[in-house]
Amino acid sequence: MKRHEAREKAFQTLFQIDINDNVSELKNDDPYLENVIRGVNENIEKIDLLISTHLENWALERLPYAERTILRIATYELEYLEDIPVSVSINEAIELAHKYGDEKSGQFINGVLSKIIKVRE
Repeated sequence: MKRHEAREKAFQTLFQIDINDNVSELKNDDPYLENVIRGVNENIEKIDLLISTHLENWALERLPYAERTILRIATYELEYLEDIPVSVSINEAIELAHKYGDEKSGQFINGVLSKIIKVRE
């Protein structure tokens, strides 16, 4: 499975987990997909804190599920996966936002992730 496809499946799985507040057995054949799902779930407090500190006029819990899930995946990649270029993580997040969010989601996701990256530099 290509990483683009794996990100989308990770998004769908994590979106469902966020809505249902339930982590069921996560068995996947794709190592990257399983890594992202488990990684986000195991580090969700740190990831959410990092995202929250870069939100302006928003609380994380008030974000739409799609945007929150996309930000969690991208932040996990940025903070925990060194083999993925920053630009790839951001571009993939924006693509997911265009597909699953509204017309302003891509711009919003880009803005938050750009702030997270600036802190890392």
